[in-house]
Amino acid sequence: MLSLALRTLRTRWTAFVGGFAALALGVGLLTVMGLSLASAADAPGRAPERFAAAPVVVRGADTLRVPTPIGVRTRPLAVPRPVPADTVAALRALGRVTEDRSYPVRVAGGPSGLVGHPWSTAAFAPYRLTGGRAPHADGEVVTTGTWAAVGERLRTDRGTVRVVGTATGPGTERAVFHTDARAARLAPVSVQLVVDADPAAVRRVVGDRARVLTGDARRAADTGADRDREAVTALNALFGTAGGVAGFVSVFVVASTFAFTVAQRRREFGLLRLAGATPGQVRRTVLAEALLVGVAASAAGCALGGYAAPFLAARVVAEGLAPDWFVIGGHSWPYHAAFWTGLAVAVCGVVAASWRAGRTRPAQALREASVDAGTLTRGRLLCGAALLLAAAGTLAWALLTDPSDLLHRKTYISRPMLLITAVALLAPPLVGPAVRLLGWLPSRLPGAGGTLVRENAAGGVRRGAAVAAPVLVTVALAGSLLGATATLGEAAAAEARARTAADLVVTADGGTLDAATVRKLRAVPGTAAVSASAPSAVYALEDGVALIRAEARAADPGALAATARLPVTAGRIGDLDDGSIVVDEEWQGAAVGRRVAVWLGDGTRRSLRIAAVLPAGTGGHGVYVTPANAPGARVDRVEVTVAPGADRAAVAAGLRAATGPAGGRVLDAGAWARAVAPGGGGTTRLGLLVVLGIALVYAGISLAGTQAMATAGRARELAALRLAGATRAQVLRLVGAEALTVAAAGALLGLLVAVVNLLGMTGALALLSAPARLALPWPALAATAGACAVIAVTSAVLTAARTLRRP
Repeated sequence: MLSLALRTLRTRWTAFVGGFAALALGVGLLTVMGLSLASAADAPGRAPERFAAAPVVVRGADTLRVPTPIGVRTRPLAVPRPVPADTVAALRALGRVTEDRSYPVRVAGGPSGLVGHPWSTAAFAPYRLTGGRAPHADGEVVTTGTWAAVGERLRTDRGTVRVVGTATGPGTERAVFHTDARAARLAPVSVQLVVDADPAAVRRVVGDRARVLTGDARRAADTGADRDREAVTALNALFGTAGGVAGFVSVFVVASTFAFTVAQRRREFGLLRLAGATPGQVRRTVLAEALLVGVAASAAGCALGGYAAPFLAARVVAEGLAPDWFVIGGHSWPYHAAFWTGLAVAVCGVVAASWRAGRTRPAQALREASVDAGTLTRGRLLCGAALLLAAAGTLAWALLTDPSDLLHRKTYISRPMLLITAVALLAPPLVGPAVRLLGWLPSRLPGAGGTLVRENAAGGVRRGAAVAAPVLVTVALAGSLLGATATLGEAAAAEARARTAADLVVTADGGTLDAATVRKLRAVPGTAAVSASAPSAVYALEDGVALIRAEARAADPGALAATARLPVTAGRIGDLDDGSIVVDEEWQGAAVGRRVAVWLGDGTRRSLRIAAVLPAGTGGHGVYVTPANAPGARVDRVEVTVAPGADRAAVAAGLRAATGPAGGRVLDAGAWARAVAPGGGGTTRLGLLVVLGIALVYAGISLAGTQAMATAGRARELAALRLAGATRAQVLRLVGAEALTVAAAGALLGLLVAVVNLLGMTGALALLSAPARLALPWPALAATAGACAVIAVTSAVLTAARTLRRP
């Protein structure tokens, strides 16, 4: 069987080119994703930066620890606690204590991301003066980098200052150093300090009331110390999603390509059966061919993936999806995983077809070779029906039990694959009606061309299903994934807009607004109500064992009632006070008047009464507390209603003037709602575009190979058309029109699958009392379908032109 398989591959190599290319690219993608995941997990262990020269750093408690019946549960605190005053006093007896403070600084016309510190902490990095001197007065600062010069005056949100010195240091942040006294007024609370004393003595004094950091552990005291962990999490999510989608597309399209390759050789198998080959011999021959192609293609794919992975890493770094340290490492397990996965896919892709070819009687095989019938086997029908029922059943169960689960990224990325696979398995009986529908109008045009295109495309069921499958998968993925983010983004924007009665919203442009700026905003003429709110968090035990963090907003109840239209399902927003909380319906045991035990953002335990319950909506909007229950929270948003008769433009101008160089933005409520809507842009959308780009490239190559095989198999049919009097140009136009019709049919089925998937999401939004409007990404769908159509038509016409050159 092996020798026969080798001879078959040598003589019929064109029949296996599509399968080889599809499998090699699939293995290459799996290799790239595996290498990327392995490299993302190898985040470099960074050394301390701001405190590299500090002897000991003492940091206030920044982790909430709650004992439960199954162990201690922990969560990072939203606001780390300051080191207790009596502990600081005891530490001063051991040695010199330097309090550290960090606060955002915004400079008119200056760079973003500036961070302020007291000058005394500069020695612990260490930062060294490159020009000028240290600050001695409140209006003097030292800056890092080259963006400011000695003697320059800067307008900042902290007042106008003069640069008296420039410094160089680790280069991990753009720092602005004030005097210690000025920094203490700008940031009264210090959560960490440096102690010049013996570490063991410091630990004895501190005990379990704070963290003592020495050696590499001092990294935890740096600004943005969690950025590597967050970067790794984001990279794992990106490459895990891309790997899952690439694996799904690889398995599906490779299996479809190999099955079509076997189906095209029905006459050959019939002749083998007539020559005396047993069913087992036919099956073993086909499996041997799949093994040979699988080994070669998997090896080529591993080499391709190893070559392409560094380019992908450089691209995601350039796009801001990965930190600068991200490079591809020398890992071996992704190659093994991709190689054996590719080989398994190659074998599994031909098992069903080889079994069917082996058990067919010789006479039936010859008769079947001339008639495109029996394309939907019993096994394919059962698998497709089972997956269709599974997709419908899981969707119905989620809608009945937990609609919010359908709004999570992992769910709306993975769930569409069930329906896509089901429809693709059932494609043979679906492609024909879709082709006839699309070809109805052309068939009514004068001449026989339209009718011939329609009947040829609809009659070649097996060929049409194989060509339409990659188009269906790609269009359905594009519509489902990008449509899900667009639908969720529009729902969140509409919900945010409906929940505010404000006319204008002032945001801190990624930072916070200090108390002085808020007072200026309240004093702007023409404002009727001004509500300042701050992000915070509360923690609660769910079922007594799970420590859950809920994002919260802290606002004055009176101002909140004047600027918000919160859709309560029970209770009143006006009842919110320092002893109560507003929650949403997802909160366990949400009932007005019930007392709940919570931990505030700094870990303080409180028992609060539920004042009102809100619908769940799109999530993240349902917990409100007063500023008294949000210690350390800083205002990042101010909502303003314009007084009757006041000029809105004048009020907006006054608000902009009040923010000054603080970097605040003044938006109307609609623009603000769109800006804060999730999924509308940034990393999420860019990551999905990377995933879809990979799927499109893969499907395009697979589509080209399948279309080339399908067209090459029609050599006798094309020759018959030439003998009937059709010109070469007419035959090529016919082939191109058929390819375009079949690709359009696949796009139509993919669009229908995307619509069904998105209808499940809109149903979940409606059940959660959120605005539900289906949003299809028409530009992306058109681009995807157009690219598939161009590939299909080009491949078909070029193959037909090559075929027609032979007599």
